[in-house]
Amino acid sequence: MACLHHWLSTMSFSARVIGLRKQKGLTQQSLADASGIHVQQIKRYEAGSAQPTAEALKKLALALHVTADFLLFEEGERELDDDLKLRFEAIAAMPSEEQAIAKAVLDAMIVKNQVAGALERVGRPAPAAKEKKATAGRKGMSKPSTHPSTLSAASSSCAATG
Repeated sequence: MACLHHWLSTMSFSARVIGLRKQKGLTQQSLADASGIHVQQIKRYEAGSAQPTAEALKKLALALHVTADFLLFEEGERELDDDLKLRFEAIAAMPSEEQAIAKAVLDAMIVKNQVAGALERVGRPAPAAKEKKATAGRKGMSKPSTHPSTLSAASSSCAATG
């Protein structure tokens, strides 16, 4: 069965429907009866000349006893890699306050990435790229710190010398 699963997972939607239907010993008509989809439409799906609506996809998945994701996506296309899964499991085990912080950090990174992608699509460099260009001209110069503790220390030393 694992071999069949791998074979089915590297196929197109239409080929997966055909493979699953035959594996289950169903004819096109019996799949149509089980799913409530007209047999001519099943033939179109299998021929690759039509794609199902969300509702038809749900009916096909139920009739074939698989998930809609299995019908639509190739293996690994919709799965998180193991490294990310472990991290998300670790976050899920954290207290709710720490989960909220982790979610906020992730949300910020996602938004940053989406903005950078949107800017690239319209032909503008991302803000990080502009910053890198600006600091590249200041070789050997360090960027002044804006951390609050550094600012307060600097202002108190100025007051002492002033």
